[in-house]
Parts: sequence; structure tokens; C-alpha cells
Amino acid sequence: MSQGDNQRLSRASRDVIFGSIIEHPFDLIKVRLQTQPMHPVPQYAGAFDCFRKLVAAEGVKGLFSGVSMPLLGATLENATLFVTYNQVQHVLRVVNGIDEATALPFAMLGVAAGASGAMTGFVLTPFELIKCKMQVQTMAGGAVRSPISLIAQVVRESGPSGLWLGLSGTLLRETGGGVAWFLTFEAITKNLVAMHKKTRPSFEKKDLSAPELMVSGAASGIAYNTSLFPADTVKSAMQTERELGGTGAKTGFWKTFLRIYRTRGIAGLYAGLGVTCLRSAPSSALVFYTYNKLEHLFDHYEL
Repeated sequence: MSQGDNQRLSRASRDVIFGSIIEHPFDLIKVRLQTQPMHPVPQYAGAFDCFRKLVAAEGVKGLFSGVSMPLLGATLENATLFVTYNQVQHVLRVVNGIDEATALPFAMLGVAAGASGAMTGFVLTPFELIKCKMQVQTMAGGAVRSPISLIAQVVRESGPSGLWLGLSGTLLRETGGGVAWFLTFEAITKNLVAMHKKTRPSFEKKDLSAPELMVSGAASGIAYNTSLFPADTVKSAMQTERELGGTGAKTGFWKTFLRIYRTRGIAGLYAGLGVTCLRSAPSSALVFYTYNKLEHLFDHYEL
């Protein structure tokens, strides 16, 4: 590859890093809204109130508590999503005798998207666990601890499998969300391509403009989060129960779900959804735009 191509790859790496830093405060507020103590009164009245109190108590740096985990987790998440999505599509083509030039039916794309989400959920859970623990440390007046210290504590108390606490919630979120994420993008881009073909018969997906790709990606991010958001709320509550005054015993997904519903209602299961969509829309727009542009760039080179 030429020096210019390496610069493009470097730009993509910077996009992941900068994107994670920009979106982390939104994720932090989401987790705090999901896990906040409700007695005798809710700790936060909403996203803005959470932001205001957090900055007042911890300063601007408090908005970046636990940012090291999503920086690494985002890279692995996107890599796992796209690699699995494409590999499962390849297997489905081989099994069903469908050549590469023929578009897969949406049912098969859904299978590939669900499989990519499930694989991502397994890879991502340990990062989510440590990230959530770091994000709520100061809510209960606890000391701020490093990721290594928290990992060591989890392994010491629960063994290596303890790092996958909340896996059920992550799997539900990522599997259902993965289907919504990929299929929303595929559906919107397919319609955009069909629209362009009316005047340009040779038009292909790679010819879509940056705004078209980013709008498609943004809509996908919103679809991902709204599809199974309660699963993410339950997962966050399970992963932070110890830090927020729990007994330390594993409550389980269903019991945690019922506890949140009984104490906070439907609104409690969707706490933080608005701020999450504000975070995910631009993030997904950037991810899909970068991925599609790099995919077509790599088509011109043998790696």
C-alpha cells in the first residue's frame, strides 16, 4: 500500500479512538440513570440533572470514568461484528449455493446479523462489566479503582467466569440489536440504491454518498438501541449491584428484571434511552461510513 493508504488506515484508527472518547460521557450518564438508587428518592431527575450533578461533584474528568474499557471494547466489538457478519454470510452462500453476485434474502442476512451479535456479546461482556463498575464507583462514595484492580477482584472472588456476569443481558441486547442494526442499514441502503438505479442503472452500494451512508448508519444505531434496551438496563444493574450496596450474591437476569419493573416500572427499564440514542446515532453513522469506505478501498489491493 502507498503512504496515502496508510494515512487512511491511521485516520480510521483515530476515528475509533476519538469516537469512543466523544460518546463515553453519554454512556456514563446512561449507566448511572439505569443503576441509580431510588430510595428514598431517585438520585437523578433525568439525563441533564445527572450531567449537572456529576460535573459538580467530580468535575469534567468525572465524565470519562472508565473510558479505557470502551476504547478497547469498541475496537473488538466492531471487528467481531463485521467479521462474523461477513463470515456467516459466506457460509450461508456456500451451503445454499448462492454466488457472491446475488444478494442474500433478508432472512439470511438476519441469521448472519444475529450470529454476529451473539459472538460480540460474548466478547464484549467482560469489558462491559469492568466499564460499568468503574462508572458507578463514586455514586456510592467508593474509592476510584483501576481496571486491573477490578479485574483482579472479580477473578479472585468469582473465578475467571465472573468476568461474564451479565452475559445473558449482553447476549439479548447484542443478538436482537445486531439484527436491528445490520438489517436497518441494509434496508435503507437497498432502497437508496434502487432509487438511484432509476436514473443510473449501473449504480451500486459503493456509489452511495457520505451523507447517505451516515444517515443509514445513524438510523441503524437508533434501531439497535430501541430494539432490546431493557436487556441492557438489566445487564447494567446486575453488573453494578455490588458497587451500589447489593449483597454480592448473583441475582440473575429474570429476578433483576422483575425488581426493576416493580420498583421503577416500564420507565425504569428504559432509563437512559434518550441519551443513548444521542450517543449511538453519530457513532453508528461513523462506523458504517468508515467500514464501507475501507471495504471498497481494500478491494483494490491484495492483502
